[in-house]
Amino acid sequence: MKISFHNSIEEISRESWDALIGDLNYPFLKHDFLKTLEITNCVGTNTGWIPIHITIERDKELIAAMPLYLKSHSQGEFVFDHAWANAFYQHGLDYYPKLVSSIPHTPASGPRFLLKDGEEKSVLFEKIKEGVKMISSKNNISSWHILFPEKDEINFYENSQLSIRKNAQFIWFNKNYKNFENYLENFRSRHRKNVLKERNKIKEQDLIIETLSGEALDYEIMNKFYKFYLSTNIKRSGFSGYLTKQFFLNFPKTLFSNLVIVFAKKKLNNEMVGGSLFFRDKKNLYGRYWGCQEEYDCLHFECCYYQGIEYCIKNNLEKFDPGVQGEHKIKRGFSPTETFSAHWIADDRFREAIDDFVLREEKHINHYLEDAKRLLPFKTV
Repeated sequence: MKISFHNSIEEISRESWDALIGDLNYPFLKHDFLKTLEITNCVGTNTGWIPIHITIERDKELIAAMPLYLKSHSQGEFVFDHAWANAFYQHGLDYYPKLVSSIPHTPASGPRFLLKDGEEKSVLFEKIKEGVKMISSKNNISSWHILFPEKDEINFYENSQLSIRKNAQFIWFNKNYKNFENYLENFRSRHRKNVLKERNKIKEQDLIIETLSGEALDYEIMNKFYKFYLSTNIKRSGFSGYLTKQFFLNFPKTLFSNLVIVFAKKKLNNEMVGGSLFFRDKKNLYGRYWGCQEEYDCLHFECCYYQGIEYCIKNNLEKFDPGVQGEHKIKRGFSPTETFSAHWIADDRFREAIDDFVLREEKHINHYLEDAKRLLPFKTV
């Protein structure tokens, strides 16, 4: 078996890489998606996300792979480890560079260890880990972090002696609802009235909503959405955002089937005033970006949450991940849900300290999840 590191996803065959993803059609690990991040300068040396994807081949056939980036900071990860970095520095050690197996700027849980069907998972992951340890030793790399892996992978990483960290997100689950009205029938009266009031405000402001996906998308639409994305990022933080204009204008048509864009328009003249961008696979919807050029009451809730829920119901999707943070999602039916990350620390002393930290932190997360679930709007059985 041959272990290799790659400074670009383009060094790896598209067909071979995508064959490992499987039937789920998870968009963020697709070769074309990772390639687009690279060629549009969303990742690379100037961003602090340097690709060094790791693969295993047997007789020149790709049998296992993981996305891998060399990081000089912790931005765009959404698993916060600044306290860990400070602890390293206080002891005279460098926390950066570090290695991260994640989707850049994308806190969407999914597969992280890609494996050919029929291969022995534990054996090949140990080979991956050996490769990570080797490159870490040679380059003074402090640690390796697998961010937002799917829950099915967690026991496996734990058995491989990685530290497991737990966090919380707010996820919507489709319980075979017939339509949005049927969904609201499960709400307590006060919360149902609040949602209806918020949705009615869209009509009262003379706005109409349009959902586009697949073949209905083109680069003119992508450019319009980018303007909303840019405007809102600059208003919020003075920062243009992690994604460049080129990312939107060079987004591969092969992934349009994974893309859903919701636009809000003025009823008077069809002028677009805001929108939200989602990705999807066979089972899940992922809310990723939002922007507007004018402020409208409750438009964010409509475009980012209610339209996503309606899309899931209409398309029989099981789950809707609207993005990190935002406790206001709970009263709109998004359930507090565990997310995970897995961590390998090169220094034995810090490995023990991190193990202790994540165990203590998990107790707080579990209590938070229990308390937050009490805020859900659903009727009790």
